[in-house]
Amino acid sequence: MLVLVFSAAGLVAAAPPQDEPKPAEKKAEQKPDEAGGPNAPVGPIAVPKRKEEAPPPEPARRPGPSDMPDYSLRVDVPLVNVDVLVLTKDGQFVPGLKKEHFRVLEDGVPQKITNFGQSEAPITAVLVVEFASTYYDFVYDALNASYQFASTLKPQDWVAVVAFDMKPRIMVDFTQNKGAIYGALGQLRMPGFSETNVFDALYDTLDRIDGIEGRKYVILVSRGIDTFSKITLDRTLKKIRETRDVTIFTISTGEALRLWAESHGMIGPITSLEFLQADNQMRHFAEMTGGRWYKPRFEGEFPGIFREIAAITRNQYTLSYHPTNRALDGSYRKIKVELVAPDGSGPLKVKNEKNKDVKVQIIAREGYTARHVVD
Repeated sequence: MLVLVFSAAGLVAAAPPQDEPKPAEKKAEQKPDEAGGPNAPVGPIAVPKRKEEAPPPEPARRPGPSDMPDYSLRVDVPLVNVDVLVLTKDGQFVPGLKKEHFRVLEDGVPQKITNFGQSEAPITAVLVVEFASTYYDFVYDALNASYQFASTLKPQDWVAVVAFDMKPRIMVDFTQNKGAIYGALGQLRMPGFSETNVFDALYDTLDRIDGIEGRKYVILVSRGIDTFSKITLDRTLKKIRETRDVTIFTISTGEALRLWAESHGMIGPITSLEFLQADNQMRHFAEMTGGRWYKPRFEGEFPGIFREIAAITRNQYTLSYHPTNRALDGSYRKIKVELVAPDGSGPLKVKNEKNKDVKVQIIAREGYTARHVVD
């Protein structure tokens, strides 16, 4: 899906010139402190000079051990927030879970959950769309997915649209105007370049939204093939790990064309390997942040995908904990969230309205980078 210093100078009115006194009438020369002016107690308009007063005595200090050093202590206690989605195999959100149903592990060490809640709120999202001169099927899928996403937005949502080929372009900045979003997508009609620099576009988007407070979402619609980026995959992955409060959803385009071309022998092993690598990258981008990766084969799948994304982004559990390892050393900490029975007897069993066991999927970010945050 930015200070004014005022200064004031005093005006001094010059007194009219007077006749020079005769030598006999000259008074004894006055010292600077006795003459009229800003530092004097006399003059046409004078404020009595404040008498020098002795400073007040220091308050008595409470006695303490003679060997105790005099210092101030500041303690930074990190707080980790984890957004958790609990979904059925059909993508339905599982409501009604409580704090005691969750267990959080950081690098395998259990953590104490201090804050817990379920939220349903407007979203702040960036739609990042690949729009390059490739096959029409890829372009059609990207635009179709983008319009489907726009149709699920609510008036309170903030959304920006970024299109990319060789470089990312902001089609519309954050807005709550759905018409402006449709208008931005309507400009995507004649792709210019064939390069698809996914890493550059994703890195630039994450860099722009890093300073925005609260939870943010990135919807990346692309083949996933990077052709000419200046940013490497390793730098992109590092950026994802370091960016706060971001969940990425990825949608791979052109699957129907790929399947048809493969079945007719029109895609060789090298191209197939490129698409396989692209799929792995798109899936990894999503999984690292607690999002989901989609690979639709038919046009009819897009409405269901975005209904699911809307349900996921608007309904989630938020867990917070103070990590037992409080060192802010820049290391990457792995997070694992589990559902457990309140009595600790084992995994939590989720049942449907027919009292049958339901398999659930827990989606949460894989970890975070422990570092000082500079606001």
